[in-house]
Amino acid sequence: MQFPATRTISAARLLPLLLLLTLPAAVQAQFLYTTDGGTITITGYYGSDDVVAIPSLINGLPVTRIGDWAFDSCTTLTSITIPNSVISIGNSAFSSCTSLTSVTIPNGVASIGSWAFSSCTKLTGVYFRGNAPGLGSFVFWYTSPTVYYLPEMTGWGTTFGGCPTALWRLQIQTGDASFGVRTNQFGFNITWASGRVIVVEACTNLASPNWSPLRTNTLSADALYFSDPEWTNYPRRFYRLRSP
Repeated sequence: MQFPATRTISAARLLPLLLLLTLPAAVQAQFLYTTDGGTITITGYYGSDDVVAIPSLINGLPVTRIGDWAFDSCTTLTSITIPNSVISIGNSAFSSCTSLTSVTIPNGVASIGSWAFSSCTKLTGVYFRGNAPGLGSFVFWYTSPTVYYLPEMTGWGTTFGGCPTALWRLQIQTGDASFGVRTNQFGFNITWASGRVIVVEACTNLASPNWSPLRTNTLSADALYFSDPEWTNYPRRFYRLRSP
């Protein structure tokens, strides 16, 4: 039996390979930032991704602020995830992000600077997890999103920054691809704020309903897929959601 000859890789050939293997970590670090008193402020973004998650830690330090103009004119940005560590959003931080459609503001944000979301012409929803933060001037200038807030949070009125407000409610999504029969199970997406606890109930007769709990879920993200493997055992079945 013959074995293939062994091959020796020289240091000159190994070096480009090592560089290639380390490249993704550098590419993912697409944020400019400053350090002050053991915390990080994001000052810029030089990536081209349409979905961006700001890290909660950089070099082991908490990201607490999004600086002035940090994401200004990032026209490819459609979705931004802001970590719970952030306490303030600077002036014009997301101004002229013309493809941005929605943004979720974490519970810890205490202030949003002037013009922060100005000219975000496709922005339709801003979702707040906490109490109403302090607000600068013209935060939503030349855009008209609905501002959503959770039921138990305080400081909210009928408008916020000149935009209409509404309760951020628990919902079954009936218009996306998740709704219906998949792999012999009927299911659907449930959307609400991550960390919320929901109960899915079912009954077979709306005229005389006897609702039975099927599952209690804690949302690990802002959406959860629910499926019912027993739906074929009933000629008809209805579903509803509630808090515990």
